[in-house]
Amino acid sequence: MDLGLKGKVAVITGGSDGIGRATAVLLAREGAKVVICARGQEKLDETAGHIRKEGGDVLAVQADVTSDADIARLFDETVKKYGGVDLLLNNAGLSQRGKFLEIDDKMWDIDIDIKVFGAIRCLRRAIPEMKKRGGGRIVNISISSAKQPGAGSMPTSLSRAAGLVITKSLSKEFAPDNILVNAVCIGKIKSGQHDRRMVREKISPEKYYNESSKDIPMARFGEAEEAASAIVFFMSSMGSYVTGSSLNLDGGTSGVL
Repeated sequence: MDLGLKGKVAVITGGSDGIGRATAVLLAREGAKVVICARGQEKLDETAGHIRKEGGDVLAVQADVTSDADIARLFDETVKKYGGVDLLLNNAGLSQRGKFLEIDDKMWDIDIDIKVFGAIRCLRRAIPEMKKRGGGRIVNISISSAKQPGAGSMPTSLSRAAGLVITKSLSKEFAPDNILVNAVCIGKIKSGQHDRRMVREKISPEKYYNESSKDIPMARFGEAEEAASAIVFFMSSMGSYVTGSSLNLDGGTSGVL
């Protein structure tokens, strides 16, 4: 099936690992030109090498979403190489949770700067380029608890909820420009964050995933490739009449639609 992605230019933040990497790989297989950014050069190079080995067209740019100068350079290099931007995945982030009275200003600042202002910095650069090309697709990564936050879920639930506000507001503002904006609200997806937690807690993957899956109706973690499939749907020709929507991708965990 032709998804209408051949030749499209996609910018993916947090593109060297997990969901970002899986999305970049899938888009490249569909013929898109992918631009991946992350802070770590080594993993960027490894991911770019993997995509090129499969025959994909990729540009890897080391950039930090908390730096406006880095984001300006990211989009300047994208436009210089590929001529514009059609697709954007705001995926950069981290998961920080704690008891409210124990969360200090530094934790709040870091979380909001990466996930809220990081997305804003990319959107300010991407949208004008999309308008020049007659439209575009934006997908913002959020989480299920942005809609149904539990105790001890901040600051990440708050910053991800802000991402849903950004999604809905921009979907209305830029619909006349044929720029569609949607969100994917993930649950527990296998990623480097979980790998690092296993190392810190000195626990085997089998034990970690078994214990951490008990509250998931489907009784398992999701794969990064499953998240990528949902993201690519929103970016493809199949999602041509969908904007301002959010999709729960959490194995049935969320209690809200």
